[in-house]
Amino acid sequence: MFTKTFDVQSIRADFPILHQLHHADVPLTYLDNAASTQKPQAVIHALSDYYSRYNANVHRGIHKLSEEATAAYEGARKKLQKFIHAKSYREILFTSGTTEGINLVAQTWGRANLQAGDLVILTEMEHHSNIVPWQILAAEKGFNLRYLPILPDGTLDLGVYEALLRDHPVKLVSLVHGSNVLGTINPIETIITQAHARGARVLVDAAQTAPHLPLDVQALDVDFLAFSGHKMLGPTGIGVLYGKRALLEAMPPWMGGGDMIAEVRLEGSTWNELPYKFEAGTPHIAGAIVLGHAVDYLHQVGIDAIHAHVEALTQYALEKLRAFPRLTIYGDAPKRGGVAAFSLAGIHAHDLAQLLDQEGIAVRAGHHCTQPLHRKLDLAATTRASFYLYNTFEEVDRLIRALEKISHVFERG
Repeated sequence: MFTKTFDVQSIRADFPILHQLHHADVPLTYLDNAASTQKPQAVIHALSDYYSRYNANVHRGIHKLSEEATAAYEGARKKLQKFIHAKSYREILFTSGTTEGINLVAQTWGRANLQAGDLVILTEMEHHSNIVPWQILAAEKGFNLRYLPILPDGTLDLGVYEALLRDHPVKLVSLVHGSNVLGTINPIETIITQAHARGARVLVDAAQTAPHLPLDVQALDVDFLAFSGHKMLGPTGIGVLYGKRALLEAMPPWMGGGDMIAEVRLEGSTWNELPYKFEAGTPHIAGAIVLGHAVDYLHQVGIDAIHAHVEALTQYALEKLRAFPRLTIYGDAPKRGGVAAFSLAGIHAHDLAQLLDQEGIAVRAGHHCTQPLHRKLDLAATTRASFYLYNTFEEVDRLIRALEKISHVFERG
């Protein structure tokens, strides 16, 4: 039973990009939200407002523009603190996105704490941004990487996880909260508890879940958590890394430069307090401020309401897609996010995405920065539809009709 009571039309009215014809004669159906989301007018206005009314550098200026920009920038940090229920605003680091957040942890905490003989646990469903940084560091430091296997339904083999924790010196578990291909929502509560019982730290990639799942880093007791603004109505080039304060205090800085220092002498330097120790140079001021406005919008709609809508919409789409002949869906986890990756027999993923685009439907095709996962599935690429708060059941029906049209053309050919 799918509820259709979510007032999606009033939400869609806030997104100017959705009200256009695609290829001049068909309406746009945007189903590429796992890659990047569209922006409401309030967010677009906030960006224009900063640049047109109080554009200035933060922290160091004493004039009115700088003071206003600083207040808005630090106000956004506190909005993000509230958004994920962090204990202190000092635990919120602005980054360029999830990728930089993971690299920051690898190059600071990882470089200081990992050594030959240690084990870092990842999973087979990771985005490249949570594989490559650890491979680079492992080649330098000599620690070992192990990947939790995926079961046929797209969930993790937690039996292997328990065995690795029991039998090896695990120092870190770094995993995705929600898969950007399988849709699987991993049981990070259990994973974190078990890791901590063995003295290991946990980093969670929440890029796919922060946009529509309520997150409470204190309740989770997670050590590090990273996510990106552009996947949750915010601008590109801005994201957040959360870290427990004690860990961040002990970590060395990653980048050196202005604002991350307390004092600089020719003989050496000392570091600024948190969070500025990790924010060298002029930050992405506009991005942080505008991300704060995106959070305001999400709060206004309600994260729980957004999650319920995305969940209902995804289940509706999966039911329709499963009934479609010659179509294979990847991932069958009981708890999943707003993603449906699939293949249609006889049609390459890129060709299918291009043909859907001709019908006004924007989807993603490729390996989605998960080549190891696609290799595990014996696939070169998949087509992926992904859903968010402004998508409708009618748009899912439009996707199905387009797939039917494309399939019939190929059958005749």
